[in-house]
Amino acid sequence: MLRAVLKLCCGITYPHLRSMTGLQRVALAVFGLEIAHLQSRGQMPLPALSPLKQTETELQFSSKDVFYLKQGEAALNEALKIVESEDGWELETAEKNGDVIYSKVLTGNRKVFRLEAELNASPEELHEILFFRVEEMHEWNPSVRRIKVLKHVGRNTMVTHEVSSEMAGNLIGQRDFLSVRHSSKRESRVYLGGASTRLESLPPLPGFVRAEDGPTCIILHPLQDRPDRSRFIWLLNIDVKGWLPQSLVNKALPRAQADFTKHLRRRLAAQNSENNRC
Repeated sequence: MLRAVLKLCCGITYPHLRSMTGLQRVALAVFGLEIAHLQSRGQMPLPALSPLKQTETELQFSSKDVFYLKQGEAALNEALKIVESEDGWELETAEKNGDVIYSKVLTGNRKVFRLEAELNASPEELHEILFFRVEEMHEWNPSVRRIKVLKHVGRNTMVTHEVSSEMAGNLIGQRDFLSVRHSSKRESRVYLGGASTRLESLPPLPGFVRAEDGPTCIILHPLQDRPDRSRFIWLLNIDVKGWLPQSLVNKALPRAQADFTKHLRRRLAAQNSENNRC
């Protein structure tokens, strides 16, 4: 049967798929089922996976999933444009350990912050901690009460719900965030992006202010002479909402970045210590 189907389909090439006759479409479908049957019985090896074109990738997901996928990709690209633009950045703080935070006012009077630091971990290790194991963040970052992954769209996009702790000495109360997160790797660099999204089944929680973040991003790339260490660049772009003086918010956010980096370093130190014992 398989040979007969192959003969029927042998003249069909990719550019003609859209103009297939009904018989050819049926034959191709039967051919696919026959291959799947042989693979399940171990009579035909599975082909090696290769990168799919974007249109082909989207065909694997529902329209809602494609919405989250495109939103995550767009948020990352937009955030990278902000980070990579050279105009308008001003120094906010410079720490003794070499960490620096810059700020910039965007159109609409929103102030964003860019932290730059060096961390004792490879981009792959940080990718694992900050993206794939994001639900564990509350274990080492006291500013997060919990993060829950609500939906995965493939391996590199997810929808999360986050509940934060109070900030700025409890002057900024608890917030919750509904976000799409997306990751991408290009050569030796890892990019993490995100933005607020919507999900009808999860409206703002009672007693919480739903903040909006994004577009935001983190860039991770190895140091030239130390591939086991990373350059860490984080664009923080957030609207905490509520009736708060903007001057207070603008002081609290870079402090939150510095605190996050401090706790991340402690997490990495504990992991390195554990690895050395093993």
